[in-house]
Amino acid sequence: MDGKVTLKLLMVGETGVGKSSLLLRFTEDDFNPDQPLTIGVDYKLKEVTVDDSTVNLAIWDTAGQERFRALSPSFYRDAQGAVLVYDVTKLQTFTKLETWLQELDMYSRRNNVVKMIVGNKIDKENREVSREKGLDFARRHQTMFVEASAKTKFGVQSAFEELVRKIIQTPGLWEKYGTSSDRVNVHDHEPPSVPSCGGWKCRLV
Repeated sequence: MDGKVTLKLLMVGETGVGKSSLLLRFTEDDFNPDQPLTIGVDYKLKEVTVDDSTVNLAIWDTAGQERFRALSPSFYRDAQGAVLVYDVTKLQTFTKLETWLQELDMYSRRNNVVKMIVGNKIDKENREVSREKGLDFARRHQTMFVEASAKTKFGVQSAFEELVRKIIQTPGLWEKYGTSSDRVNVHDHEPPSVPSCGGWKCRLV
């Protein structure tokens, strides 16, 4: 990676909600209907330009299974942004967001991590979580919100871009605003070796 600012983003949520598919769509513009479940931690890099600022994104994708929770402290450390994903066709994955937010608050070293709630799989018909319910949850927790589909690409690119835009606008989260101790080096954050955007603007609600 070059000398550009590197932001650490997290992908969290229950297993099978499509975190890896969203990440694959964003970083490689690809979709695999047979995407295997993440084992431990996956990690991808992506350069993006938002509002004339070009930054490197180090995006960590974690397994949703309980047995990998021992990785949590190192996973959450020094992250500036978090994408909390649920499956709009499975209510249980939505109700579990409370737990994921609590875990993020527990292990994060920052109190101003920018959070975005993403309701994935809106291309499917058997919806169990309405858009209104997702919006209400985001309002109560003061997070950003978007519904998306990794399969159709809807909302994916703009969701990540809006998250980065908010991080850039938050004093102390980007080295432009912070001290040298706030700076993130991609080499410090390599993972351990272990087996309506689109139609409407993402926003803080």
